[in-house]
Amino acid sequence: MGDGTDLRAPIGDALRALDVRNLNLVVHDASFPGDADEDFGRGAPGSRGGLRFLAFVRGLGFTGLQLGPDGQPPPDDPSPYRGAAFPRNVLSIPLASLVSDPQWDGLLPEAALADAVTTRPEGSRAHAAHDHAARVHAGALRLAFARRNGRAHLADEQRRFEREHAGWLERYELFEALAAANATRDVRRWEPGDQRLWHGAPGGDAARRRALRAAHADAIAFFRFAQFVAHVERRRFATAARALGFRLFADLPIGLAAEDEWCFPELALDGFRMGAPPSRTTPAGQPWGYPVFDPRRYVESVDGRTRPGPVLRFLAARLDRAFDGADGVRVDHPHGLVCPWVYDASRADDVRAGARLFESPGLPDHPTLDQFAIVTRAQLNPDPRTPRWADDWVTDLTADQVRSYAALLDEVIAAARRHGRGAEDVVCEVLSTLPTPLARVLGVHGLGRFRVTQKAVLSNPSDVYRSENARPEDWGMMGTHDTPSIWRVADDWRRAGELGRRAEYLAWRLAPRPEAREDFARALAGDPGLLVNAQLADLFACPARNVMIFFPDLFGLRETYNVPGTVGSANWTLRVPRAYADDYRQRLRSNQALNLPLALAMALRARNVGTSAVLGALDAAAAE
Repeated sequence: MGDGTDLRAPIGDALRALDVRNLNLVVHDASFPGDADEDFGRGAPGSRGGLRFLAFVRGLGFTGLQLGPDGQPPPDDPSPYRGAAFPRNVLSIPLASLVSDPQWDGLLPEAALADAVTTRPEGSRAHAAHDHAARVHAGALRLAFARRNGRAHLADEQRRFEREHAGWLERYELFEALAAANATRDVRRWEPGDQRLWHGAPGGDAARRRALRAAHADAIAFFRFAQFVAHVERRRFATAARALGFRLFADLPIGLAAEDEWCFPELALDGFRMGAPPSRTTPAGQPWGYPVFDPRRYVESVDGRTRPGPVLRFLAARLDRAFDGADGVRVDHPHGLVCPWVYDASRADDVRAGARLFESPGLPDHPTLDQFAIVTRAQLNPDPRTPRWADDWVTDLTADQVRSYAALLDEVIAAARRHGRGAEDVVCEVLSTLPTPLARVLGVHGLGRFRVTQKAVLSNPSDVYRSENARPEDWGMMGTHDTPSIWRVADDWRRAGELGRRAEYLAWRLAPRPEAREDFARALAGDPGLLVNAQLADLFACPARNVMIFFPDLFGLRETYNVPGTVGSANWTLRVPRAYADDYRQRLRSNQALNLPLALAMALRARNVGTSAVLGALDAAAAE
């Protein structure tokens, strides 16, 4: 297995028998592999190597790919969750396409691609060299831009793109021009008039905008060209995925970037920032620093009629951008849409002193939040020891209050339906924290939460991460892009003497006959690789209809992709192994990678479902 064998049929049969609707692999753009003669030190999904990897993953039996956010991040932070709402990350443009794809008519000379490849830092095919990749890619893209004239078909296509996306292009291009002219993206260091270019009357200072476009015509033209190419390449990748019967899931970050806030100043609530309250993972909370949508701007009244206001229009447009070429959308921290945790913008050092925007009536330390309260004091937990970030801070809600809380998440579902999808195609990243308002809103739409089984507390039968507590609408996973690899976690369990306890739990979950559990538990405890695959089987056997696997878990990698709270180019670097097919096959032989047929066969036997033919096919594939 892993040598090009197509497992789609037996894996598909097993998933149907288990009623698993989605089996998604998580890979962010920078982590895609590339061929040696095209790789410039960072992944590009639509590269030759990226498209070959897509076919490989589909052949393993995965039904979908969960991508990361594709917005343009700031130069000093490659986190995809810091990207802009509308401009796509131009680093995901495969340079080789500009050389050889007929659509681009040789925009980039072969020598320019060769220069980008030969200067690639050592080791960057294993760990993205973000800074180097940005430099060489910008130079190559600028050269392609200089050679664009004389290609009438491209000019026509770009004009169509510009007309379709004029609503955001006209704002973000001015941000980029001013950021370059001022040598900083910190708007506070620009001229006062430019800081507030979009404030005031509808459309902002039109005269100043015209002057800026004249003064920065070349920079604006380059920005439009780069965004056009990025847009076309993303659609080309989506087309390739659909040709394989593969579903792509986009990722909607909860935060806004600096350019988003400058381009749409009417959205933000003054004086507050959004963060994460204390949780079991981060007891101190997280001061994200993101702007907070102003509830007074959700809707507006015009001539006595209520219509979507700036916030809902912005969110709808952002979602249309996300669903373009995608079959579903992952919503990052949906708490931020339903019941955001906000804190005083001048007190980022004490995010614990914040409060929830809509459930803070009469708080003496946040009197201005009273006007936004959806609940009353009588609906708050009467126990004075209950912290305001607790899941049960709010004890009950009326149907009308739930509808008020749901305003923004309703827009996500509406966007899915506009694009021919449904609520089941919306993935909500709800982890250990599930406040009452969010739980009620998710329930209205039949949406689930994440069950991250590596975090399960086995001493607590009601722990949210134990697989038996999952519901059909949930998503089961061993880890996320924010956690260590399951293989590293298993190493930690071994060193801490925890393997036996984990093995007993998994044997209880997977061994249908009690008399077989002791031997099964002993086998798992004696083979950490087998235990990890049983951990995967537990996901398939649990009630959740959706399973998500992060790529380091699939390939048996022990390195960490993201260390939460780390900012800079040393983070978010781990890539799919360049010899992934051979590496995967080799690791399977020593039980050091995820063996999907083995795990599915375990799950089918645990659930006592599946025909003998399906089990036989899986057993044969697992043994190859």
